[in-house]
Amino acid sequence: MPKKFFAITVLVFVTVLSGCEKKQSYLDQLTDSAADSLNFVQIKTDTFFNSKQIISIVAISQNSRDKFSLNFAYNRSALQPTSSFAQEANALAAINGGFFNMDSGGNVTYFEVNDSVISRRRMPKLKWGIEDSIMTGAIVIKDDFDVVIEPVKSAAYYEASQAESAVLVTGPLLLLQSQKKKLPNMKFTNNRHPRTCLCESEASIALITIDGRSAQAAGMSLQELQSFLLDIGCIDAINFDGGGSTTMWLQEVGIVNNPSDKTGERPVANTLLIMKK
Repeated sequence: MPKKFFAITVLVFVTVLSGCEKKQSYLDQLTDSAADSLNFVQIKTDTFFNSKQIISIVAISQNSRDKFSLNFAYNRSALQPTSSFAQEANALAAINGGFFNMDSGGNVTYFEVNDSVISRRRMPKLKWGIEDSIMTGAIVIKDDFDVVIEPVKSAAYYEASQAESAVLVTGPLLLLQSQKKKLPNMKFTNNRHPRTCLCESEASIALITIDGRSAQAAGMSLQELQSFLLDIGCIDAINFDGGGSTTMWLQEVGIVNNPSDKTGERPVANTLLIMKK
């Protein structure tokens, strides 16, 4: 991959971003400085929420759709590491995607690619099923590669619609039009865990991982994640599968975050990719 498509920065933050007056500026300045590049930054801090945090962000400009696109890679029945999906697709970057069945593989929420329905919804008694109160959003990739984060619609709606190239129902929906969305009161939401999410600002699309479950990184509650995303300028944002699944991979670099499973990178059912056109 040509060097001009990749900008890497590692930052050590000693102040909290919420102290900045221009909440929208961080993500957009990141991509404005290299609008034709894939921009990666890793934030290491001990001040966010009075805890140690390691945050990895890969962002592209909203104006770079002629150079980059987002897409999903998936396996219907088996599980693969995020890095394996990404390498097979020759992706530039990847994060783990939606919730899945850890026993037999496969997605456990509505998921379609190119008008082919990969999965509709979890079975009521499925061990790895996720509560419906969490599945409040969807990432929709339009046929023109426009990316939309939206409140979830019915499976029937998505099946009937011809306007999308891919749909993944996931959640919770974190931000919509710069407003925090109400979250369910449960351990999944309130406790600190590793997190994976996608957000859009006025000028950027960002894939984000939050490390956790270690002495070096506490992870975040979803309420903390909402606040952080607002502080860096996100307008719309949605949560993906996290915990031991949380992984970010970059071409020519490899895994850039610190997966929390003792065995390392966890195999998953699908991943979100940044592709070079």
